[in-house]
Amino acid sequence: MSQPQTDETQKGMPMEILGMYLFIASELILFITLLVILFWTRSGHLSDWPPPGQPRLPIGITGINTIILLCSGFTMFRAYRYIKQDLKPQLTRWLMTTCILGVVFLTVQGFEWIRLIGFGLSMTSSLYGTMFYLVIGLHAGHVFITIMLLLYLWARSSSGFYTADKHTGIVLGYMFWLFVVLIWPVLYGLVYLI
Repeated sequence: MSQPQTDETQKGMPMEILGMYLFIASELILFITLLVILFWTRSGHLSDWPPPGQPRLPIGITGINTIILLCSGFTMFRAYRYIKQDLKPQLTRWLMTTCILGVVFLTVQGFEWIRLIGFGLSMTSSLYGTMFYLVIGLHAGHVFITIMLLLYLWARSSSGFYTADKHTGIVLGYMFWLFVVLIWPVLYGLVYLI
């Protein structure tokens, strides 16, 4: 009769990590589906996309905002590297920096939306507005939820909870934040620039 495996003898990927990969894959499918719908919708309106009377999207400020979000990916990478080295104060500092950059990204995006609504672009103004707010709003929701998760991780890291040997929460937060960060340049390019 074989003995059950202990934690030290288990091989392969931890279930939490596998679960996060599956979750990210499902989120990727969601975004791909929305982009397919966006391009299918646009294909019927090639000569008038965006429709007449609808404002153009702010490419410049959103480009700068994209850089801010990409920087937050770097700061999250730093947090992840520091906990692997058991450097807890640096983990806490870089997690908070990541959260601050994420909040800056959402704040700039919020002001952008207020201006666009003022110029007449809303969910109900046109199919163009609906698709814009659906795709970009879904991403903003992901950023917001992930910032909440990172703040939770930050609070736990402030109390010294994570160590070099015990940091699965940091790994999961790192994985999902990188997904949120790396999908944005794709959305920016396909929604704002094309």
